[in-house]
Amino acid sequence: MVQQQIGASIFDFSLRAAKAALVVLGILVTILTVVATAHAQTLSVLHTFTNYVQPDAGVTMDAAGNLYGTTRYGGNGGGLVYKLAHKGSGWVLSPLYSFQGHNDGGFPMGGVTIGRDGNLYGTTFIGGQFGAGTVYKLSPPVTFCRSVLCPWTETLLYQFTGGADGGEPQAGVIFDSAGNLYGTTGVGGTGNYGVVFKLTPSSSGWTESVLYRFAGPPDGYDPAGALTFGDNGTLYGTTDLGGGVTCECGTVYQLTPSGSGWTEQVIYRFQGLNDGGFPSGSIVLDPEGNLYGATSVYGSDDGGTIFELMPSNGHWTFSVLYSPTRGGSGFQPVGTLARSSSGTLYGTFFYAGIFQSCGGEGCGSVFQLSPSPGGWVYTSLYEFTGGEDGGEPNGGLVLDSAGNLYGTTGGEVLGYGSAFELAP
Repeated sequence: MVQQQIGASIFDFSLRAAKAALVVLGILVTILTVVATAHAQTLSVLHTFTNYVQPDAGVTMDAAGNLYGTTRYGGNGGGLVYKLAHKGSGWVLSPLYSFQGHNDGGFPMGGVTIGRDGNLYGTTFIGGQFGAGTVYKLSPPVTFCRSVLCPWTETLLYQFTGGADGGEPQAGVIFDSAGNLYGTTGVGGTGNYGVVFKLTPSSSGWTESVLYRFAGPPDGYDPAGALTFGDNGTLYGTTDLGGGVTCECGTVYQLTPSGSGWTEQVIYRFQGLNDGGFPSGSIVLDPEGNLYGATSVYGSDDGGTIFELMPSNGHWTFSVLYSPTRGGSGFQPVGTLARSSSGTLYGTFFYAGIFQSCGGEGCGSVFQLSPSPGGWVYTSLYEFTGGEDGGEPNGGLVLDSAGNLYGTTGGEVLGYGSAFELAP
């Protein structure tokens, strides 16, 4: 199952790091267009990565339409932060920072967040002084650079010890209106179950405070997705594991600020049945306060679920919006959903069954779920072939104002991945 594959890749770094240290990122300007047969969607490959890179976290878009992302491997051996920008009729990739995998951090698994100061902020899974990961800032060159090879400057904001403060962050960070950073770590805290942390800036640097330490079942643990802000400073997130007694299949939780600290409430525990299990990606919030997300497995045919949580008088009502069928037009959703202003949800499936490459399960797809008076309407927008268009999309999607979708695939193009655009 996809959850098992992801878990194995997270904790088997020693061999992979050794391989990654032997390669150098290939910088390639390329654009390939493949016209999908279903629903007249046009997929363009913006960049094909080389040398064991694996862009796991999708992309982030700035106001000018440039894309930023991370790769778990490649660069100087510890992963890469890159920028994709329009140039003529194509796109140009610029490597912004290559991690060494040591004191500067390594293996960035989450995406980057663009600060109001124009800097990029993110986390690394390992590295730093204590080897338990970092929170970093990347700043552009102070003078204009005409080359694609213009490295940005890294500043480490925090280095995790792996103890009470947390360790091994797997997701990116988010800002509040005051400029504080929030994120999660997969380990550390009480019982090594992970933490939710806050970083507060000052003239002398950044100070970490732990908002919550996960306690294990029936609480959740191993929070792998990024946080989402709701009303009044409330934070929402998911845990990969924990929750139920019979099935530690993950949770959706809420953290509410109070005068004495933060209060956690588990608002849903997955049972590993028709409701799904092992939530992937982050929570998406609509203006009415409803939450949306995805689980990677279980459901009606062990293909995962797309779900909604609706608040009412202090309680939450869970419903499955879509439960895919294995071997169909896609199953096992991975990554964070994107939501349009009209309420349509967009996401990716790691597998899709028409093209029998990619290990025999198909190479994944992009889908949409549209609200209607009779329920939610599912549409498969594009199914990857595992050829030059890539395969196995494993990060979230970004939606621009013109309705174009942007994301990444994790493999099948020499096993290294790609960045793509899907136009309506």
